[in-house]
Amino acid sequence: MSCSKTSLETFELGQFTVSRIWVGLWQLSSIAWGSAPATKIREGMARHVELGYNAFADHYGSAEILFGQFRETLPEPTSVVGATKWCVFRPTEPSRTVVEAAVRERMTRMRTTSVDLLQFHWQDYSDKGYLSTLQILQDLQHEGLISAVGLCNFDAIRTDEICTQLGPGFIVSNQVQFSLIDTRPLHGMADVCERHNVKLLTYGTLCGGFLSDKWLHKPEPDLYAGDLTPSQRKYLDVILKAWGSWALFQSLLAVLRDIGDRHRRSIANIATRWVLDHPFVGAVIIGARLGVSEHPDDNLQVFGFTLSEQDNRDIEAVLGLSNGRQMISTIGDCGAEYR
Repeated sequence: MSCSKTSLETFELGQFTVSRIWVGLWQLSSIAWGSAPATKIREGMARHVELGYNAFADHYGSAEILFGQFRETLPEPTSVVGATKWCVFRPTEPSRTVVEAAVRERMTRMRTTSVDLLQFHWQDYSDKGYLSTLQILQDLQHEGLISAVGLCNFDAIRTDEICTQLGPGFIVSNQVQFSLIDTRPLHGMADVCERHNVKLLTYGTLCGGFLSDKWLHKPEPDLYAGDLTPSQRKYLDVILKAWGSWALFQSLLAVLRDIGDRHRRSIANIATRWVLDHPFVGAVIIGARLGVSEHPDDNLQVFGFTLSEQDNRDIEAVLGLSNGRQMISTIGDCGAEYR
């Protein structure tokens, strides 16, 4: 079963209408994910756009520069949305000069006169400077330097605080981890999103590719094996130490394969569909190793079906045997793993 360009699901994010699968560019941060020439990377971007993907996300490495170069070549550059980040990891005095300089740097690298979506991360919650920083970003939005503002790895308490203080409609999104393995957004964040009309842009949905047919019936990999990507090492650690065991993970993959057989879809399709079926999720950001390993055609198969009640019961029967529901306590709320 194929999925045409017109059947790709979309949602409203600020002034944009965007697809519910975004192309994640974090793999451009390091050759540890594999490398390809810039021309091959731009060709990979073009393949995605031709299939209907119209949103790209992340700022790591040369991602902003390569995306900006690519978008300039399009007949209608504004038809494709670029989401980037400004991450504040160190103590920072949020003056107008500092904040505007960060925004203008994004604009320069992306070759644009306005940032489509600026996703803001603030490391230290004990420093309330994030509120004054966001107020300045709100001013810059009113002046046209930013089209939409989102958060990145903020927890439910701080997301609620920010949305309440800065008013409705300003924060449009929060980028957080959400998958069949990491279900923390179900505990608090979902309610905050509904209350303030915020959509989640989720990453880690395929756990670095572990939630795929490739790993069904495979032995537990060595965490330090040289053939694992940085993402796979991260998510394997979560699966084994926080969620459950490799044996239980294999049980989950087997259930997802059975469900995939019912719908004629891949395990990755089913895992992604499960996330997208939550109404507080706007889009799933799927990392693409452009020019190295990408699956734009298979990812389109996420659309055109929904999971049945029986499908969800079968999935929940496995999730109930895991420690997934306890991760909100053992790890902390969304983004706590980075703090």
